[in-house]
Amino acid sequence: MVPRDLPVDEVLGYAQRAEELGFDELWVVEDLGFRGGVAQAGAVLARTSRITVGIGILPAGARNAAFAAMELATLAQLFPGRVIAGIGHGMPDWMRQVGAWPASPLTLLEEYTIAVRTLLRGEPGPASGRYVKVEGVVIGEKPLVAPPVVLGVRGPRSITVAGRVADGVLLAEPAAPPYVEAAVRQMGGGTRPAGAGRPSDAGQGERELEVITYDAAVVGDDGRAARDLVRPGLAWIGEPDWAPHLAAMPFAEDLARHRRASAGPEEFAATMPDEWVRELALAGTADDVRAQIAARHAAGATSVVMIPAEPDRLDSLNCLARVLPH
Repeated sequence: MVPRDLPVDEVLGYAQRAEELGFDELWVVEDLGFRGGVAQAGAVLARTSRITVGIGILPAGARNAAFAAMELATLAQLFPGRVIAGIGHGMPDWMRQVGAWPASPLTLLEEYTIAVRTLLRGEPGPASGRYVKVEGVVIGEKPLVAPPVVLGVRGPRSITVAGRVADGVLLAEPAAPPYVEAAVRQMGGGTRPAGAGRPSDAGQGERELEVITYDAAVVGDDGRAARDLVRPGLAWIGEPDWAPHLAAMPFAEDLARHRRASAGPEEFAATMPDEWVRELALAGTADDVRAQIAARHAAGATSVVMIPAEPDRLDSLNCLARVLPH
């Protein structure tokens, strides 16, 4: 991942280095008050030649569906086969702050996803819904290959929508194997008939859904020291919004009690047991982290995204690359 607070003059060099090191994908984020996802993706794609760039995520309430599809189609035309589009609800507080939180977030997300994916295929926009009204709109600049659209969502109802109308799901951190397994079940097992929810796709056989995971990551020679360095990246997971990530963990109740007993997120993360950190992050020696990545793939993940958790992001990137096959 490109950290959202990476100094702007380091972003393109960071992207080039990620490609040189052999990473398959590079993800940019769009958090309110930081940088735009589409602009970052375009710049990173232009500076690199091979790496796939994911946008995780574009909040559905923040952009008209037709104009979002135009932006994504343009990227996919210019850089065919190298774009993954993530769409989500957006953090509720941020969306309320900009007046873009709907009465029914699930309805908006489903309508929006269907509309964007329809338009990316070059087809007329679907019938108007409660929130999304792009009926009959056609994007003439159709990419040869429509980029996958995945939903960056947390809870079971939203993940079910991802399985029904999107190309998969993007699970924010922490994405431990039990959470990944639960998400795959909620999407219907990770595959579905290609035409499900999209009549024009019918007849193309069964397709695998994307299951993309985020996790805070540190790789070092001393496993315990690496896990201590990753702790700040876990500071907020004890807050209510993160409950779906933890519900399937065997220590979920203990973790909730630990958060209630802590003065704040920083103390919560600094004092949680090492074994919890081992389960909730990609942290430790290179062998430790390879095993953690493998466990996520075994649970159903198709891509495992590492979030550098150390202050020196370029050095951290070099260390994370130690887990890559050579």
